[in-house]
Amino acid sequence: MGLLDKFTIPTADRVLPGRSERMPVPPGHFVHGRALEDPFPDTVKKIQFGMGCFWGAERKYWEMDGVYSTAVGYSGGATPNPSYEEVCSGYTGHTEAVLVVYDEQKVKLSALLKAFWEGHDPTQGMRQGNDIGSQYRSTIFAYDQAQLDLALKTQEIYQMTLTEKGFGEITTEIRLEEEFFYAEHYHQQYLAKVPNGYCGIGGTGVGCNIESLAKLELA
Repeated sequence: MGLLDKFTIPTADRVLPGRSERMPVPPGHFVHGRALEDPFPDTVKKIQFGMGCFWGAERKYWEMDGVYSTAVGYSGGATPNPSYEEVCSGYTGHTEAVLVVYDEQKVKLSALLKAFWEGHDPTQGMRQGNDIGSQYRSTIFAYDQAQLDLALKTQEIYQMTLTEKGFGEITTEIRLEEEFFYAEHYHQQYLAKVPNGYCGIGGTGVGCNIESLAKLELA
């Protein structure tokens, strides 16, 4: 697969077939031991973020107060239960994603979105820094309409700020998507297991106005 193809989401007739067997999921989070998959407590909600390499993105969220659990996986594509190698080929349509499970009584979605927008460069299209390919594209996959609406509103706010600072258009893919395919066990909480491992994410240096986000969440 050539470099040019890595910037393109494959059509349905080109995606890999995948498999019916799910990837085994570790019984507990490597950092705090809580579950990585359902059933979660009734008090928590889920959302998925794609910010480039999922190792560094996952650490950003498990370190946040109010985040119940995190896991890394593949989302947004067509291949069921893909392997890491298949996702890296570009023939699945998936992006590397972080499943964030959060207690909205302890952390607001606006705070998670602020960490998302500031934690990577959402204007880079099918890449993030030196990581090139559709599997590194910026994404927000919401589980309900309220999450989706707030994500879209915060995109509008952050775009105005980025434009003022000379950045281009935000390319983040934002939509409803409940399917999440867990990545291999060795990817889960990778930077807790390998503290000096590759992180791969970095922001624009442009802040996202948390006060505006909080007001939107209360609207």
